[in-house]
Amino acid sequence: MASTGRAVYLEDIDGPSKITADAVQKAPDVAESGATVALKVEAKVTVAEEKAAKPTTVKRQRTLMDMFSDPAPSTGPAAKKIKLAGSDTTASAGTALTSQGSLNSIPFSLSAFQEQLSDEERKLLALECDTMGKSWLKVLKDEMRKAYFLKLKQFLYDAGVKGANDSAQNLKVYPAPKNIYAWSNLTPLGRVKVVIIGQDPYHGPGQAHGLCFSVPPGVAVPPSLRNIYAEIRAEYPEFEPPKHGNLTAWAENGVLLLNTCLTVKAGEAGSHSGKGWETFTDKVVDVVDKFGGANLANASGASGRGRGIVFLAWGAWAAKRVAKLDKKKHLILTSAHPSPLSASRGFLGNGHFKKANDWLEQKYGEDGRVEWHKL
Repeated sequence: MASTGRAVYLEDIDGPSKITADAVQKAPDVAESGATVALKVEAKVTVAEEKAAKPTTVKRQRTLMDMFSDPAPSTGPAAKKIKLAGSDTTASAGTALTSQGSLNSIPFSLSAFQEQLSDEERKLLALECDTMGKSWLKVLKDEMRKAYFLKLKQFLYDAGVKGANDSAQNLKVYPAPKNIYAWSNLTPLGRVKVVIIGQDPYHGPGQAHGLCFSVPPGVAVPPSLRNIYAEIRAEYPEFEPPKHGNLTAWAENGVLLLNTCLTVKAGEAGSHSGKGWETFTDKVVDVVDKFGGANLANASGASGRGRGIVFLAWGAWAAKRVAKLDKKKHLILTSAHPSPLSASRGFLGNGHFKKANDWLEQKYGEDGRVEWHKL
């Protein structure tokens, strides 16, 4: 059984991973924006280059005519940097750090983000701000302000899904609001090793808790998960299938258990399909494509950049979600779904769990493996 304590990783801390002591003294409670950081770095480099380029012999006094006439073009390095520094920092400086591909260098302040929201956005995105893991929130925050996502959140708000603690009593939407983004807290983005893609949360009472194929303690093991256990045992004979279906230990070990739709109406499978979740979770897959495994170490250490992970896509629905991914960067394994209706047609015997570990060990060393047998 997984422990109840949650590890905190570097990329899950609210704010940039590196900040100068001077900046902390000046603004201890607010993480600097990408534009501010880029401008500070730009200013330091510009001053240094100006000093290097400044002539040491003749210093000409500026005349009144010089001050009011168009300046002569300059080809020196200082002039080039000044022109760059004066460019559109709002559009470009925000991506100055992210263009490097380093997850931990992306600055984020939750309070600053919330201040940017309108009253309506603040109401609709309260759950995300309160419950989504920061490593995910900082790369998904712009997606959540798009019209389709706000429309989805309005639909859920009208159904009683509000904040983590103020949703409607006797709510008929699963999982509980506080668990909708459980995957983001248990599996920080930079620690993702494997993604398993599900379709819909379980629609029975007490079954769904924010992780695909998983159920809380005390709930009977679902049929699909029993087949998953059977396949693991076939690949790892020492594995003894547990009598529970709680996969939290996998999530904490780097397995992102992501449903394509993150909510469902009680008793109605697929009822929230087509409302916007598919677009949002496609974006989740996109950021995993870019940053997944960024903080997994190999022989050269953790780079902060995604170097490839494993995707397990079972069934046509899941295969569609990963079709666009780079097969040279990632290991993408597809097969039939583990449902009793299809497991015998390609899921059982697919060897996915051992193949995943062999690939991860080759790329990240022994610590990159997933301990499938530890539940």
